Amino acid sequence: MTTYRKLSEKQRTALRTQGCCAENWDDIEVAPEFDTATVHATRFAGRVRLGGQVRLYGVGLLKNYSVGRGACIENTAVVECRTPSAFGNGTVVRPVNEAGGREVTIYCGLTAQTAYLCAMWRHRPLLAPRIARLAEEFAGSQRSELGTVGEGATVRGCGFVRECSIGSGTTVEGALCLENGTVEGGPGGGARVGCGVTARDFIISRGAEVGTGACLERCFVGEGCRIGKGFSAVDSLFFANCECENGEACAVFAGPYTVSHHRSSLLIAGFFSFFNAGSGTNQSNHLFKAGAIHQAVHRRGCKFASDAYTMAPCVEAPFTTVIGRHKSHHDTDDFPFSYLLESEGRSMLMPGANLRSYGTVRDIAKWERRDRRRAPEAERRDQIIYARYNPYIAQGALRAIAVSQELLRKEGDTLTYKHVRIKKTMLRLGLKSYDLLLRASLGEMLGAEARSECDGTGSWTDIAGLYAPKREAERIAEALESGEAGLAEADARFAGLARSYRDYARSWALDALARRLGHTPSAEEIRAAVADGEQARAALDAATAADSRHDCGMEFAVGYGTDADPAQAAEIEADYRAVRGELFAE
Repeated sequence: MTTYRKLSEKQRTALRTQGCCAENWDDIEVAPEFDTATVHATRFAGRVRLGGQVRLYGVGLLKNYSVGRGACIENTAVVECRTPSAFGNGTVVRPVNEAGGREVTIYCGLTAQTAYLCAMWRHRPLLAPRIARLAEEFAGSQRSELGTVGEGATVRGCGFVRECSIGSGTTVEGALCLENGTVEGGPGGGARVGCGVTARDFIISRGAEVGTGACLERCFVGEGCRIGKGFSAVDSLFFANCECENGEACAVFAGPYTVSHHRSSLLIAGFFSFFNAGSGTNQSNHLFKAGAIHQAVHRRGCKFASDAYTMAPCVEAPFTTVIGRHKSHHDTDDFPFSYLLESEGRSMLMPGANLRSYGTVRDIAKWERRDRRRAPEAERRDQIIYARYNPYIAQGALRAIAVSQELLRKEGDTLTYKHVRIKKTMLRLGLKSYDLLLRASLGEMLGAEARSECDGTGSWTDIAGLYAPKREAERIAEALESGEAGLAEADARFAGLARSYRDYARSWALDALARRLGHTPSAEEIRAAVADGEQARAALDAATAADSRHDCGMEFAVGYGTDADPAQAAEIEADYRAVRGELFAE
């Protein structure tokens, strides 16, 4: 631990000569290796601690702050801690429902899984208050009268930095105003805050980047996130690898890989995960009666086309593509991998249509490749399972098959189910696709080599990126409620579920196969299911490959070979393939 001492008279004189002043020189303490040569034009007030090799230049006010070894503060108006602060820890955020009821208390190290339990499992009345108390206790441990600029951190060209903890190795450059927050340092590199940023009551996690005019209020930004280009957010949580620019978020739980790039897009009052917002995406949570009390759930992999609109309350099943405007409070949760279309002003569902979409396959494949978290894998906080074929999706296929068969027994060519219309022809096509999905999933999971005994039977859930048996998630919730587990212990258990995912998944698949057969499967029957799964996956791959070839067909070469004579087909095709090379290669 560094032992600080008061400035010597010689050091005080040197600092005065270099344009520095202080309300009380006795309130400034320095490390033994402190060198006055790199401190110029700075005004000190309150208690200040300076480490060795710090660089201070053009600081209008440095008050009640500790500046770590090798840190740099330059050309910044104010860096001050006016009151004891927990630096954003303990801030209460209201995601999912703008009117409240799903509050999450944020803190450094908050994970998507713990936040999910707190926000979404309100059917357990003891759970959220317990998590909130633990978060408040952590916030209390961080409370200090001194703000910090950590070792090797840089604060340059900023306006006001107040009640902030600027972590080791972080960079804050050109921010307008940061108040009551943490810019976290840590393994793999600290967070970065850039030009024009305004943030109040916030946590920006290690490895995250917030820049170019972003505006945050009561927000948590997780590892690997990028927020910028004027994006504004209030009462929102962003977890691993979210990327949001230009648009707006309000009361949003953004699970991993939530993406919104367009200036005209709004995310509001909902749960999102692996979500992609098209230009003009919009949602409404206010029906002008009881107020903005409604919410929506957009499960993993949902995608909104340009100008798509939904009116809450509503829910879409995993990997649903939404096209058009939808005001009937749809619930498509029984039909994953579907298209939700607007037809003659009404919502029309095409069950399972996304299983034949090459875009869906590309989305699933690209996420793991685009993980920007720089911390070592074992130290990454949000647990993410990327598996394309998994128990959660397979159980969705089982449910879709059962519901489809029931609906097909009804009269009429077009049916209405949970506020959406479904043509029987689409149901029949979807039924075939869901059967392929189930067989492909069982074969994939049964083909995995068992490493340990895990009971994965029963219902599965997607806990903000982590596919897991619901039973195991409930055990973690019970441990939190009883006091058996704290925040760190709960996160460790979630990490354990992620490590053992394959064994839990194989257990579920064995049980599912036994139910289909009506008896415990033999080794030969398991091998047959694995082989059948390979055939089903080949059929799905063939369908998505055909979709890819269609997307890459020459009918889409309009505008290529700009200066070619219309008869010069070879030149047009060469230009087209040169530009679309990456897609052709896939």
